[in-house]
Amino acid sequence: MAKYSEEFKYSIVKKMMPPENQSVSQIARETSLSEATLFKWKKQARAKGMAVPGGEQETERWSTQDKFLIVMETTPLSEIELAEYCRNKGLYVEQVLAWRDACMQANGGVAQEASRLQKELRNKEKEVKKLEQELRRKEAALAETAALLVLRKKANAIWGDDEDA
Repeated sequence: MAKYSEEFKYSIVKKMMPPENQSVSQIARETSLSEATLFKWKKQARAKGMAVPGGEQETERWSTQDKFLIVMETTPLSEIELAEYCRNKGLYVEQVLAWRDACMQANGGVAQEASRLQKELRNKEKEVKKLEQELRRKEAALAETAALLVLRKKANAIWGDDEDA
């Protein structure tokens, strides 16, 4: 098994990054490296926080992870630095800003949905409690009616039927 330098690995992974966005299979054909090795290097680069879309030319089809990594990379940059970064990577500033906005809005939607679900759960719990109270009341009324019927039958058996007279 050949041992490759970090510089060589980075140069190969860099081909998978913007603006080149070469696919793993294309790089494997060009370099005679196995696709498994390239996928491993790509995974390691992602673990280090690099955006490696791996052959997808249309930036809108990139994974959310890659878009998020681009956002993280560009967050500390000024407008001028961001514009230069985008030129070097073959991106548009508007794309990166839209991705940044989407990242910032992502948790807001989750929080709002969680809040809505909490309210709905509380309402359902109140409804269940109310139904349980109504059920207990009806069970008590039914038990009382059943007791009265039993007493009536016993009274009729002891004193006879009043309805005959």
